Amino acid sequence: MSIYRKPRIAIDMDEVLADTIDKLIELYKERHQHEVLLTDMHGKEFRETLPLHLSGSVRPYINERGFFRDLKVMPGSQEVVKALMENYDVYIASAAMEFKYSLEDKQAWLEEHFPFISWTNIIFCGHKILDVDIMIDDRIKNFVTFGGRKLLYTSPHNLLINDFERVNNWHDVAAKLLTT
Repeated sequence: MSIYRKPRIAIDMDEVLADTIDKLIELYKERHQHEVLLTDMHGKEFRETLPLHLSGSVRPYINERGFFRDLKVMPGSQEVVKALMENYDVYIASAAMEFKYSLEDKQAWLEEHFPFISWTNIIFCGHKILDVDIMIDDRIKNFVTFGGRKLLYTSPHNLLINDFERVNNWHDVAAKLLTT
């Protein structure tokens, strides 16, 4: 029996595997005839780009059943995650406890789009206190207590942060983690 273990990677869902920003942009276009451009979000949270009368409306939308269920898959994520699984133990780590229906939606979304990831490698949590070697996340708050390699996945809200190793897309993840 080998005592060797593969390095462990924790991958966030929202804005890393699943495109929540695109869903919000479409939702506000449809329900409010208000268009938010990615360029408007440079270094800002989505709610900060909204007019005052809409600024409190994001949280109720995110708490709707189905909000997290039909998000678009980030381009290249499925192929790269599959490839990572050959050399790493891959875990999906998502803060799915904050919003009322997100746990149910996120589980169904993962089953549909990442069926090759076992339920045993899915961690739905509040704080991401994880025993992994590498974390890929768009939120630096998840790096605070993490001692491993931190890869900040680019999202409009984190564009002004320069303190972490950055990956702009799944091609960048592959270049950093799949090449020898």
